[in-house]
Amino acid sequence: MKKDLLSVYELGLADFEKIFDDARRLKKALKEGKPHASLKGKTLGMIFDKSSTRTRISFEVGMYQLGGIALFLNSRDTQIGRGEIIADSARMMSRYLNGIMIRTYAQANVEEFASSASIPVINGLTDLLHPCQILSDLFTIKEKKGSYKGLKVTYIGDGNNIANTWIDAAARLPFELALACPEGYDPDAHIMARGMKESKEGIVLYRDPFEAAKNADVLYTDVWASMGKESEQEERKKVFKYYQINKKVLKEAKKDALVMHCLPAHRGEEITADVIDGSHSVVIDEAENRLHVQKAILEILL
Repeated sequence: MKKDLLSVYELGLADFEKIFDDARRLKKALKEGKPHASLKGKTLGMIFDKSSTRTRISFEVGMYQLGGIALFLNSRDTQIGRGEIIADSARMMSRYLNGIMIRTYAQANVEEFASSASIPVINGLTDLLHPCQILSDLFTIKEKKGSYKGLKVTYIGDGNNIANTWIDAAARLPFELALACPEGYDPDAHIMARGMKESKEGIVLYRDPFEAAKNADVLYTDVWASMGKESEQEERKKVFKYYQINKKVLKEAKKDALVMHCLPAHRGEEITADVIDGSHSVVIDEAENRLHVQKAILEILL
């Protein structure tokens, strides 16, 4: 039976650890210059409805390093952009490819693609979820802290796909999650309710970012206006001005707290330059780990 990666909520503890163990092995092999072409002859189709830097580079380079090839498929340049139904595209691509990664708007479209395809489908990002990012973030936390178990992760900002995926991860793994979002910009209500019910260490939503940041092991943020929300940028600047990771917020966290951001970052908005470029920041390591974690995902699924 084929497997997909559509959400971290679908993963069990063993799945998380398998991905992290394989990512560690593949990262070590790359650093030591050891060949690891486990996907020689394999092909990955990459469908992009949303622009990307890290997702495209990491998947494309990752497939190359694993011995396979990745095909960039802009929806505007394919029949999908001209009205071909998802089911037909999925069935047809399954005859050509060994796997598909999709970066798009609606989670339902990724799920429909996966239900029609006979090959693995990877969610590269939707408006609802961003599983590859949070898996890379958790891998980075394990590298820096030794484990995610018992830690407190604090997310400050918009209740977007990053916040939703952190909630799904906290529902599955033993770490505490605090979120600080302004009223009216909460995470998805269904995901939040499910996460609060299933989390072993607890998930709490605050309005005060300073309260959420108290004794945090990890401080995490994202842009105030995600892709597709650019028209709300000026209004969101007013609403979110208090929801910024800065030196004052950092002081509420533990002395050895990590500062994380999925990038791209708007310095002076959701995070100050002195913090994202400071000694607590691991954002570049976090970005690099997208490559290693996604190579692990590709190797497991393909």
